[in-house]
Amino acid sequence: MRRTLEHGAGRGRSSVIGLLLAANGLTFVAQLLLPGPMLRYLALWPLGAAPEALPSGLPAGEFHLWQLLSYAFLHGSLFHLAINMFVLWMFGSPLERDWGSQRFARYYVLCVLGAGAAQLLVVSMSTGPFAPTVGASGGVYALLLAFGLRYPNQYILLLIPPIPMKAKYFVIVIGVVELWSGIAGTRQGVAHFAHLAGMLVGLALILSRHRRP
Repeated sequence: MRRTLEHGAGRGRSSVIGLLLAANGLTFVAQLLLPGPMLRYLALWPLGAAPEALPSGLPAGEFHLWQLLSYAFLHGSLFHLAINMFVLWMFGSPLERDWGSQRFARYYVLCVLGAGAAQLLVVSMSTGPFAPTVGASGGVYALLLAFGLRYPNQYILLLIPPIPMKAKYFVIVIGVVELWSGIAGTRQGVAHFAHLAGMLVGLALILSRHRRP
């Protein structure tokens, strides 16, 4: 997707965005070198007894509190990493410039934590395969929501299909798609409710700030 906003990515990378990009990239390299330990200790594991090994042959892990944050720095593939980092950079950069680095970092971290908590609840109650959750998508979806609220009339050009759409409508569309996908169980292996939870936490944070005297 491409964003038609004049002060977009061309002015350089903001501080928190740069740190997040670097941290995610370095963590992915560490995953390639040490896939077992990285997945076992940093991915978000469901509550309860874990099997000795996953179908992939990698060792299974168990839940630890830090995983509610660390899971967002792991990714399942290079494409998964690339698409999350592209959206983080493209839509997060103007938000950090407008909000400031401190508010941006707080918003992103809280949304990641909220998405992780929701995903932990969902997968721990599930009867499906025991598997961990990885990826920054919960925080990224929260940034998309914030962008849609901050720049509602800016146009976003989707790549597939190539349809220009105002940011406020784009946010509604992706929210409905994620809700339907989560309820219908389509696109197995995708943490739809984590995406929705990230957006809902982001919405709550933005509304609470606006209501302050």
